[in-house]
Amino acid sequence: MSSTADTTAVLNLIARYAELVDDGDFAGVGALFADGVFTSGGASVEGAEGVEKMLRAMVIRYEDGTPRTHHVTTNTAVEFDGTTATARSYFTVLQALPDLPLQPIVTGRYRDRFHRQGDRWQFAEREVHIRLTGDLSGHLRTKLPRTP
Repeated sequence: MSSTADTTAVLNLIARYAELVDDGDFAGVGALFADGVFTSGGASVEGAEGVEKMLRAMVIRYEDGTPRTHHVTTNTAVEFDGTTATARSYFTVLQALPDLPLQPIVTGRYRDRFHRQGDRWQFAEREVHIRLTGDLSGHLRTKLPRTP
């Protein structure tokens, strides 16, 4: 049985991820996965350092230190089982650049697992499943693997 506080804490973690990526704070994103795994396109990285290193290698940041993106997370459903929780969400990433008008560049689903340590919820795992892609040339240094 979960409380409203538990639900809010998990939803806040999901939102915090989007904020940190859009701010270009890859160390902050990594910290969310200090005891977790990030999986996309069949590849996984573990822990804060692994996630930060992956983002720095893949995501282009601009003069303002951000990737000039806006992550929108919707249709989030959270389920609890004691000290663990799962969530599934849709995501859409928008981007605007001087030579790229505001547009969606990628959509997909997150499959998340969380665990509670004491009174604090943390990411245990995030699986990213890409559904649709647009122009990613201004966002990623490498090609994004497609997920079926």
